[in-house]
Amino acid sequence: MCTQPNSISRRQVFFTGSNLLLSQLIPKSDAQTNSNSFLSGIANTKSWFQFYGDGFSIRVPPEFQDLTEPEDYNAGLSLYGDKAKPKKFAARFASSDGSEVLSVIIRPSNQLKITFLEAKDITDLGSLKEAAKIFVPAGSTLYSVRTIKIKEDEGFRTYYFYEFVRNEQHVALVAGVNSGKAVIAGATAPESKWAEDGLKLRSAAVSMTIL
Repeated sequence: MCTQPNSISRRQVFFTGSNLLLSQLIPKSDAQTNSNSFLSGIANTKSWFQFYGDGFSIRVPPEFQDLTEPEDYNAGLSLYGDKAKPKKFAARFASSDGSEVLSVIIRPSNQLKITFLEAKDITDLGSLKEAAKIFVPAGSTLYSVRTIKIKEDEGFRTYYFYEFVRNEQHVALVAGVNSGKAVIAGATAPESKWAEDGLKLRSAAVSMTIL
């Protein structure tokens, strides 16, 4: 399968940090960091396998295994026809012991927030702070939030990045929207393993690109 150059090194990226104080989240005192420190927490993923899904691509850490079951690709079509239930994951990969997982899900944006017009960018779901109520579970400990702007041929596409801990699971999540669909990539691992493997997992999540 063909690959493309690393999205972080190839395209112009702008990071805007925010120190959020959300009613449903408990921020760490060091949540506010500058753009340079965020970039230092992202590895070069150019050599990683690049998976192409339905309208997105993502880099997969070395030695991660594909967990997407073959039947997932057509799940429910023969039984439910036009009302087929969407498959749970658009992509799912895991470490050999299954403790670290990289997943991508796709959902209609109007299921996340009621809108009368088709969402074309994640900003249509609200600001970085407002959208956190959609993407970050209540009671989570929030470590970092970022707005990521990627230069494309017709302008800029915005992604929201959230890093948080809930129930001893550390999560790096990136979300973007295109043509009424939200594409959400999440990399998770036990909090006890994040110090060792967090760079790899965060980099995998940030590599998600809407095509």
